[in-house]
Amino acid sequence: MSVSVSGPAGVPVNGTVAAGWEPVREEFAAVVAAEPHSPEAQFAVHHRGRRVVDLWAGEDTGADTLSGVYSITKGAAHLVVALLVQDGVLDLDRPVSSYWPEFTGYGKERLTLRRLISHQSGLINTDEGFGYEEMADDALIASRLAAQKPYWEPGTAYGYHAFVIGALTGEVVRRATGRTIQELYEERVRAPYGLDLYLGLPAAEEGRWKPVLEMLPTPEQLAARAAAGPAPELLAVAFNTHREQPMDLIAFANHPTVRALGPASAGGTGTARGIAGMYAAAIGEVDGRAPLLKPETLAECAKQHTRGADLVTADADRFALGFARQPAVGPEAFGHSGAAGAQGFADPVTGIAYGYTRRRFAFPGGAAPENERLTAAVLEVARGM
Repeated sequence: MSVSVSGPAGVPVNGTVAAGWEPVREEFAAVVAAEPHSPEAQFAVHHRGRRVVDLWAGEDTGADTLSGVYSITKGAAHLVVALLVQDGVLDLDRPVSSYWPEFTGYGKERLTLRRLISHQSGLINTDEGFGYEEMADDALIASRLAAQKPYWEPGTAYGYHAFVIGALTGEVVRRATGRTIQELYEERVRAPYGLDLYLGLPAAEEGRWKPVLEMLPTPEQLAARAAAGPAPELLAVAFNTHREQPMDLIAFANHPTVRALGPASAGGTGTARGIAGMYAAAIGEVDGRAPLLKPETLAECAKQHTRGADLVTADADRFALGFARQPAVGPEAFGHSGAAGAQGFADPVTGIAYGYTRRRFAFPGGAAPENERLTAAVLEVARGM
């Protein structure tokens, strides 16, 4: 069923929903209408392999508009890792140093791949940080981190490796296979399913790319931020703002080298359709193709791997195997959010694969608050079918 309604200041909301999914369309339209500025958003949902929601909002955003999706990229990268574990190419409980001999010193040599993937290495950045061109180069990041003293003893705690986890796990993949995560993702996931979710945007697709837009917080939001307590000490380090010239998140995603190379932590480019399509392929049959992941692999992807407070973000009990846990969805759900407000996840129980993007940076950053409303609407429909 097609739809065209108005959001803030007449911002158009367009797209289609399958019969029975109209409440989700209504919730998306309400979200857009509540925004003081157009979010330039896309929203897609698959249910048991069939796309049932395909919506977008904004005068400058269409269904196939590509933009930076930040840490949604981690989901794509760690889907590749999950496939290699499933194939027996990688062993989660083998020391990282057995794949990557230079990964030694300060206790790094005892760290297993399982603990590396779940953000336990302590290598959240180098002391001096990275420039934009350097942040686009996973091999360079990995080389420098191999020599870096961790910010905590590896394996004793965890903290969000925001801009480097894909380089670390990617180096293990490269040592084990001779291929990069980006190459394997393209070959095994993106190309076979025709997904609009790229780890390295081809030049031929540049015409569909549009930049991430700055956050425009309300006075009330600014006041709330000012009243908040101090951020965890390691947050600036992990987000590369501890350097003399702090990295700007929007400039990072919009940097041409970042989107051309697609660094595996946060440099992906895509659409909501691409995100939902990837997660649909992970958990179920799509277009006659068997699920990418077997039930035992899906269980490992969703299994809780960290307990207690994250030393970087202060969030609690956050990570599964490279993916973020999705407790509001269900114990078997897994996925990842993105800094501007994007969200993607899969739930094998309900058969839901969810993708949401927004080009306008959401306040306060991370998964946009509206994802809670949209997820609840999706689950209510899915569980009633």
